[in-house]
Amino acid sequence: MEEFWETLKNIGQDFVQNTGLAIVRTIAFLVLGLVIIKIVRVIAQSATYKSKLDNAASTFVVSIITVVLYIALIIVLVSSLGFSTAGIIAAFSAVALAVALALKDSLASLANGVIIIFTKPFKKGDYVEINGMDGLVQDIRLFNTKILTYSNEEIIVPNSEVLGSKLINYSTMPLRRVVLAVPVPYASDIGEVRKIMLDCASAHPCVVSSPAPSVVLDAFGSSALKLSVRVWTLNENYWTVNNELKENLFNALREHGIEIPFDRLDVQLIGGNKEGDNA
Repeated sequence: MEEFWETLKNIGQDFVQNTGLAIVRTIAFLVLGLVIIKIVRVIAQSATYKSKLDNAASTFVVSIITVVLYIALIIVLVSSLGFSTAGIIAAFSAVALAVALALKDSLASLANGVIIIFTKPFKKGDYVEINGMDGLVQDIRLFNTKILTYSNEEIIVPNSEVLGSKLINYSTMPLRRVVLAVPVPYASDIGEVRKIMLDCASAHPCVVSSPAPSVVLDAFGSSALKLSVRVWTLNENYWTVNNELKENLFNALREHGIEIPFDRLDVQLIGGNKEGDNA
């Protein structure tokens, strides 16, 4: 009986000296780690705020720091309990690889989202054209960008497509050019037509004087001379000038007796009905 109690005593002492101390040490590391993570998060949030990063960039930076700290804390706790950290690191690596393969398209959008946030090829409120789609940038997220068209259509574009296609930011410069194609009859006096168009374009209040409006002969069409009016205006006035100047040009040309010709198709009949001819 004495041997039993002696054995039990030895087991208890061994537990207190080894396992018990390991548990206490692990709890201490856990509490200390959580406190450190909280402090670092506050410091990171303050630093990103002072650096004037936008909300998406700040959230991303703080989230990455938090995830890295939690992974480090898990490894420390496992090591404190006496387990090998090599297996944990290998497990994390395997999970990360599996996730990367399963979500490669999403991760590509995420990576491009980070690039967009930090390089800032455009910002909220800019008027952009992405792969033939144009509109105002409503929101920039880590995985996609939201665009609102002038037809009030909300388009969600994956960030992988944003940076992987042709991107035009019309808001980077204060002025934007408006080009309007205007066909006129071949019998027209080009000098007179050019003067009418320039006077009409210059009279529009939203058309700037520098660069000056211009009229050029673009091509010889099948039924008309193809001229184009080129004017410059502020970005915010682009659609106003584009729409109103079309109507103004049409009215100005009509007032001077110049009609915009229709496309014409000449059809020739070759041969004929022999029976009808004999009749």
